[in-house]
Amino acid sequence: MNLKSLYWGSTGLVALLALASGAMYFVQPPTETFAQLGFPDYFRIQLGVAKLVGGVALLVPLPRWLKEWTYAGFTIDFGSAIIAHLAVGDPLSSAVTPMVALIILLTSYASYHQYVLGTADDDQLGD
Repeated sequence: MNLKSLYWGSTGLVALLALASGAMYFVQPPTETFAQLGFPDYFRIQLGVAKLVGGVALLVPLPRWLKEWTYAGFTIDFGSAIIAHLAVGDPLSSAVTPMVALIILLTSYASYHQYVLGTADDDQLGD
């Protein structure tokens, strides 16, 4: 698999997941999941907007700093989802989806640096 396919495949999957879950927060009636995790209902709206904006941000050309913040936001989102499910005593299976999403996101991020930026962070190595 070439680097271009890896980048667009992983980025497309993360964006699709983000856009689908963000949209579901608005079209589905509020679920007990947010309450069970201890989150107020308005957090569902905030998270839905953030996922929709972030999903688009992954797919469109943006300045590097903004793209980096998009990746950081999704890393926090997926990591927090894993922690939240495990903290309330949900079975490990409920944390699998955000774990897989995080792995795909990290694949997208690594391939972003290699394919899009054409560097392995040489600029951060003092070169």
